Amino acid sequence: MTLSPGVAAGHPSTAAAGADILARGGSAADAAVAMMLVSCAAETIFTGLSGGGFATYYDAARQETTCVDFFVSVPGLGGRLHGRGIPIEVSFVGQAVPYDIGPTTVAVPGVPAGARHLWERWGRLDWAEVVVPGLAASYGTPFPAAHAALLPDIAPAMCVGDGAQVYRRPDGEFLSAGDPLRHHDHHRAYELLAEQPEAFYTGEFAEAMLTSVADGGALDTADLQAYKVVESKPREVEVPGYTVAARGNDLDDVLGTLGRAARTVTADPTTDPASALALVEALRGPQRRAETTNIVAVDSEGNGCAVTTSLGLGSGVWVPGFGVHLNSMLGEGELIREPVPPGARLGSMMSPLVALDSDGRLALAAGAAGGSRIRPALVQCVLRILAGAQPQAAIDAPRLHAVPGAVVLEPGFAPHVIGALRQAGNEVALAPKRAAYFGGVSAIGRGGGGADPRRSGEFRAVPVQPRRS
Repeated sequence: MTLSPGVAAGHPSTAAAGADILARGGSAADAAVAMMLVSCAAETIFTGLSGGGFATYYDAARQETTCVDFFVSVPGLGGRLHGRGIPIEVSFVGQAVPYDIGPTTVAVPGVPAGARHLWERWGRLDWAEVVVPGLAASYGTPFPAAHAALLPDIAPAMCVGDGAQVYRRPDGEFLSAGDPLRHHDHHRAYELLAEQPEAFYTGEFAEAMLTSVADGGALDTADLQAYKVVESKPREVEVPGYTVAARGNDLDDVLGTLGRAARTVTADPTTDPASALALVEALRGPQRRAETTNIVAVDSEGNGCAVTTSLGLGSGVWVPGFGVHLNSMLGEGELIREPVPPGARLGSMMSPLVALDSDGRLALAAGAAGGSRIRPALVQCVLRILAGAQPQAAIDAPRLHAVPGAVVLEPGFAPHVIGALRQAGNEVALAPKRAAYFGGVSAIGRGGGGADPRRSGEFRAVPVQPRRS
């Protein structure tokens, strides 16, 4: 059974762009690249052209899955040393979290190279046609309610430099839901990407970026010229009836967690105490912060592409003349768990994945955003979908997040489940409402597609189109 074509993303404008590309006869890769580039203009509190990410692509004709790594790498190949970052504090679920911004936190970006690589490998429309939706979005998109709710918490990172104007209204208040989000001169970056994508690493944009981080940053020409996108074979884990494939070397071991949970979570955790306790045990992990966004596309031939990207929280450094907010990956201490040499990739929690049935056909393409909540969000949704739930229903269902000694629950867990968690020695925190904190999932499966309302996401089914010759 071939999945019906469609797209799912974390922003209505992002999803609309992907649906239009599929309707034009584009491949899943074309749609995914277009959505990724739109998200870099419409979802800039989560991602951007200077960020990095990962993709998992399923080729239906070959029944072959490929993982693509275009995450950020550590600068310093040119011999420049890092200066000191600028410490800030951001509010994270009511708790202050230390963080660094500034030129020293900027890593080598991967999004421009990753977008071009995905298109070259599996795209079929013209490159310029795939970039055009991002260019259109760079002139302004509506700011979603979920983003408006989160912005005040991360303002110390976002409302710095040019961001002081980008994320505030003329009266000085933060952007509200429905306000236009636009970066001054952002269109110039997209025009350059359409005409000279290599300029992000060896040309005009690269030079402007290096100038912007010259005061203390380690990023140099050698780092940009050495950057490469990396492909790999996926790792796999068995879930009853399916094989789930992903890159498998993420920091939080999504595949391993999924395999453990599949063996022990035998019923609905919202109503079954034993399953809730088993889920908590499988998910138990430390509290971390990172901001990401995710997109999924499936085309009429059954090819599927899931992509997750991130900017970090943003460094507060903007590339002059191009409206691009540079990443702050080196300011996210949780990503650097051991010394990482120049030129090497930083670690990441991102893990876009696919699930294949016993005949090797695509049954699910999914991914999640939300730093340390990627793993619990993905595991809970994937288990529900592969057990037969409609993707949107699985995404909408209440989630939990487990950290050492404590469990945070969304509304919807039965009182006797909450009691069992407490009796087992957990401190239980009850969230007042469904929230972006619990991650943002997008998925397309045999029951249709779904996108997370926690992030103002949207799924769009696309009528089957004849392939463009």
